[in-house]
Amino acid sequence: MGTPYDWFRSAEELLARGDASAAAVLLEHVVREEPSARSARESLARAYFDSGHFVEAREVFRRLVEDGPDDDYAHYGYGLALWRGGDFVRSEEHLAMACAMRPERKDYVNALRQVRATLRARAEGADA
Repeated sequence: MGTPYDWFRSAEELLARGDASAAAVLLEHVVREEPSARSARESLARAYFDSGHFVEAREVFRRLVEDGPDDDYAHYGYGLALWRGGDFVRSEEHLAMACAMRPERKDYVNALRQVRATLRARAEGADA
């Protein structure tokens, strides 16, 4: 029971406690009721990612990037989800965008370094 805002707040609490799967269920309801609520869609993407549903996370983050190309966190999340799916080239592109927007974010920089290291290792392995 309650309003979409109540569900959102409950979902945020669940995410903070590490129960991403339960948070995703609530957030799916919020997004269904309030599809334009960007914060709910971002939290849903994060809940999907944290619960290991990387394909779903990638899709929600992709739409967030399309709707807000200036959103550094959307690029970061999309890059991470692409990385988890093995798409290192596109992952690098979005992580680099996030880093360009917010170079002070160590988590963005570290993720980009790891993806670039993977790409280098794969290129070197192909050359061998």
